[in-house]
Amino acid sequence: MKKALAIIFTVVIIMMTLAGCTQADRVSKNLSKQADSFNVARKLTVINVRTDTILFQITGNFSVEKEDDGDLAVIGENDDGTYYKHFVCLADEITYIVEDLGVTKVNKYRYEINFNPKMIIPVEPVVID
Repeated sequence: MKKALAIIFTVVIIMMTLAGCTQADRVSKNLSKQADSFNVARKLTVINVRTDTILFQITGNFSVEKEDDGDLAVIGENDDGTYYKHFVCLADEITYIVEDLGVTKVNKYRYEINFNPKMIIPVEPVVID
């Protein structure tokens, strides 16, 4: 009798575990794992929502992580096996979107950062006498 109850209990637990995992959950987890392994091309767009201005975009195979302070860390791999990490400081009026562009046949070690030229303020050189 104890053996039958143990088998029934085990079957019920397995059924509850499998029922809670949807296809969307599995796909989401797999896509995140592929992107974090630098196998998926992505585009990160940072937007000033007050002015509706795109500040910059990063395109390439990279992972995006939310830091403890709320900012973003963009992490990627160089072709020599080293890694890079860029930080994106988010503010009340700054938001972002990350688009998965899919698995591509381009060089996964190349990435591109495009700044909005209107957001770059020229600095006058300081002359020290």
